[in-house]
Amino acid sequence: MLKKKFSGLILPFAALLAVLFAGAALAQDPFEIQVYEYKTVPKGMWNLETHINFVGKGTKVFEGPVAPSNHQFHLTFELTRGITDHFETAGYLVLAQRPGGGFDYVGWRIRPRFRLPQSWNLPVDISLSAEVGFPRKAYEENSVTLEIRPIIEKKFGRFQIDVNPVIGRALRGPGTDEGWDFEPGVRLGYKLNRRLNLSLEYYGSVGPLGDLLPTDEQVHQIFPGGDLKFGENVIVNFGIGFGATPAGNKLVYKSRIGYLFGKKK
Repeated sequence: MLKKKFSGLILPFAALLAVLFAGAALAQDPFEIQVYEYKTVPKGMWNLETHINFVGKGTKVFEGPVAPSNHQFHLTFELTRGITDHFETAGYLVLAQRPGGGFDYVGWRIRPRFRLPQSWNLPVDISLSAEVGFPRKAYEENSVTLEIRPIIEKKFGRFQIDVNPVIGRALRGPGTDEGWDFEPGVRLGYKLNRRLNLSLEYYGSVGPLGDLLPTDEQVHQIFPGGDLKFGENVIVNFGIGFGATPAGNKLVYKSRIGYLFGKKK
């Protein structure tokens, strides 16, 4: 029985290791503002998520080649395929609009993710993703980035907490010698009714592991919001983010539309 459990995870582990050793996000990601939950897309199905974010109050000067974020509009398309019962793969197309200009191509990303089966009866639900990004310099000074995201979830009646202790680093670019950055994310959700879940999310970027930035240079953001369900296959997420330190963006409006489709195998 134990052998059967592990055989279904060989492909996900192999794919993840291939990504890790083939060569990722420095600073809190303003394009995909999301705390991941445990579940993966069901086998044989697709999930299209459209992330729509606007930076109401952001940075106003260039930081090296990276453009100011103030009044940027971000549009990201994320398409995910359920490969097995416990493994999915996603691809991203990232776009942005800066004040006074048209839409820019920001970059693309790929992300495999697997989850541990609930039949193992662990005290918490666990999944893990690895995302490789290829951004343009106007939005990220490093041309290849890597993000490792553990997902830890626990439910308490109507409450659900998800913790994402994210680490990221540059694989190519001036930041390759800086090591791993720590970018934690936490979501506390409350199921108000069958259509609406309220949430409070936290996002941080505190600097390299073992050598954290001074407090006023760290990013700490709080997003009150929620998830509105339209049937079983459409979810709309919304939130308003407030920065608690001088660093990073001070005011961000975020939304995400998720559409699940296809035939479950």
